[in-house]
Amino acid sequence: MLPRGRPRALGAAALLLLLLLIGFLLFRGDLDCERTEREASGGGAGPGSLPRSLTPRVPPDERPRPRGTAAFDGDPPADPGGRNGSDCTPPRPRPPKCELLQVAIVCAGHNSSRDVITLVKSMLFYRKNPLHLHLVTDAVARNILETLFHTWMVPAVRISFYNADELKPQVSWIPNKHYSGLYGLMKLVLPSALPPDLARVIVLDTDVTFASNIAELWALFAHFSDKQVIGLVENQSDWYLGNLWRNHRPWPALGRGFNTGVILLRLDRLRQAGWEQMWKLTATRELLTLPATSLADQDIFNAIIKEHPWLVRPLPCVWNVQLSDHTLAERCYSEASDLKVIHWNSPKKLRVKNKHVESFRNLYLTFLEYDGNLLRRELFGCPCPPPPGAEQLQRALAQLDEEDACFEFRRQQLTVHRVHITFLPHKPPPPQPHDVTLVAQLSMDRLQMLEALCRHWPGPMSLALYLTDAEAQQFLRFVETSVVLSGRQDVAYHVVYREGPLYPINQLRNVALAQALTPYVFLSDIDFLPAYSLYDYLRASIKQLELGSGRKAALVVPAFETLHYRFSFPSSKAELLALLDAGSLHTFRYHEWPRGHAPTDYARWREAQAPYHVQWAADYEPYVVVPRDCPRYDPRFVGFGWNKVAHVVELDAQEYELLVLPEAFVIHLPHAPSLDISRFRSSPTYRDCLQALKDEFHQDLSRHYGAAALKYLTALQQPRGPT
Repeated sequence: MLPRGRPRALGAAALLLLLLLIGFLLFRGDLDCERTEREASGGGAGPGSLPRSLTPRVPPDERPRPRGTAAFDGDPPADPGGRNGSDCTPPRPRPPKCELLQVAIVCAGHNSSRDVITLVKSMLFYRKNPLHLHLVTDAVARNILETLFHTWMVPAVRISFYNADELKPQVSWIPNKHYSGLYGLMKLVLPSALPPDLARVIVLDTDVTFASNIAELWALFAHFSDKQVIGLVENQSDWYLGNLWRNHRPWPALGRGFNTGVILLRLDRLRQAGWEQMWKLTATRELLTLPATSLADQDIFNAIIKEHPWLVRPLPCVWNVQLSDHTLAERCYSEASDLKVIHWNSPKKLRVKNKHVESFRNLYLTFLEYDGNLLRRELFGCPCPPPPGAEQLQRALAQLDEEDACFEFRRQQLTVHRVHITFLPHKPPPPQPHDVTLVAQLSMDRLQMLEALCRHWPGPMSLALYLTDAEAQQFLRFVETSVVLSGRQDVAYHVVYREGPLYPINQLRNVALAQALTPYVFLSDIDFLPAYSLYDYLRASIKQLELGSGRKAALVVPAFETLHYRFSFPSSKAELLALLDAGSLHTFRYHEWPRGHAPTDYARWREAQAPYHVQWAADYEPYVVVPRDCPRYDPRFVGFGWNKVAHVVELDAQEYELLVLPEAFVIHLPHAPSLDISRFRSSPTYRDCLQALKDEFHQDLSRHYGAAALKYLTALQQPRGPT
């Protein structure tokens, strides 16, 4: 007979063993799920990718929940803790590794173009497939993005542009209160605007950021039924429920409706279904009782889905986590690894109020300031045609000798820098026959000189800035907080992204020169302040000298310098001469390199009342006003030395007459020496490489101009100078 307590002890032990067995089986099941998903995704999260995320499932009936539902369409049922659950289901299919993914984006203006670049960076960071970007743009955005992608040279990325102005008549009849204007309606016309053989496309707003591989989103096309043509995430606010404020009357929608920041479109099926007639009839009918759209195309998409609910395929909410006012997005995710796409769909953008906005903002800022040069990654194993010019560039780089002491000079000459023209909103000046644009270049350490330059020069400017991606954002904030700079829309800023050890000074000048829009340009440097009256004086001189009649002339603006950080800027030539006589001003570089400006003949300038001719001389490097179509700067000269000299040689070789203006002047301000001039002064190798570049320049000059170039070769034999 067993003791009285023994059965209870055995029962407790048996129960404990049963619980342990159940826990082991459940734990092994979770491991199997995780291992299955990891193997399906190619071995788990790689460097730089987010951890494995929970993928909400689409409800089996695929029907939107009724009005007032608490969970988002496309989401799994919430567990007792309110968290998104995930069953152990077979992994979603991925597109073949080298399948070309099609993406469409509508973009207009300067600010939207910057947003597109951040979006594209986030896509490129995670992508493993070739991409074809279909960009519907206005003229401004096309000019910006065409230059950017041409110079970015990202492998396995194709770009096609579509003229948004040609599409405006199709949507201009729709009144729209949304801040996106007409461009916010253009997604409606994509089935007819995109190529007829394009069957599927992902459509994105410019204010979304990817946190996952876009191929996972593309793979959701495989879950469409035969009737479904549009894939959307449910709207994550109560906007379409009509209860946000008194008399709030939204457009019709199923339940909370759907958000169109991320769309999967079956273009082939939409065309077959008569999409154009469908959306136009729906919009026309609703506008009989509603004054306008409030959310642009989204209102019309929702009205159509309300009438034809079988057209929509609800997508998991993590593919469009919406950070608008009144958002309910927190119901969609339980941790950062859940997120796939973040959508800044509030006019406040990064300033929107959200419980986790700091984490979302950090992800966005990561891509905003990410070095785009690092995204020039090849897709190994995918036979894609190289970007235009890439093969020639690779051949030229392969011919360089890494043992050459001047290797870094020669490699820098071949570097193709990413260029973002008109980085900030810019209003071109009205056409005037004698107008002049000041052209210059600068880096981050000269940014503080911009405000003074804007005060001295009231006319248009074209400035190239050599910056990193992060510095470009610092520059943007600098301009936005400056009363002087933010008030000037006739200054065009062009960001050339840093790459390589040497300052590509002449490439920067060529970028700024190419973007000047006036008939004439004043080729200056950022550390010179022009006379207050110089802009008006130059225009009057151009007219007086009749340069527009085909006369080839370069108008010389005499250069001076002060060694004082604080001094009273002269308002006239008479005041300048007084400061010159008092020793407060000097002719430019008189103490270390007078040859650079001696041919200007400052003694004659003191007394001159009219423009006078001067002859070219060796090492002459004046600041000049020339027609916009003048010769470009020689890009072989990088770093410090001979960059302006070579340009003036080219002007003389093309028979430009040099005319010194008697009332014009600029004054150089003191500043710390640049890194390149310090290297020039301290490194014999640097100076030897500069001399080698000079020799090659003269050889090319002789091949081009023949015997006429002999005088330049003779001048080369004279003692060397710094510039």
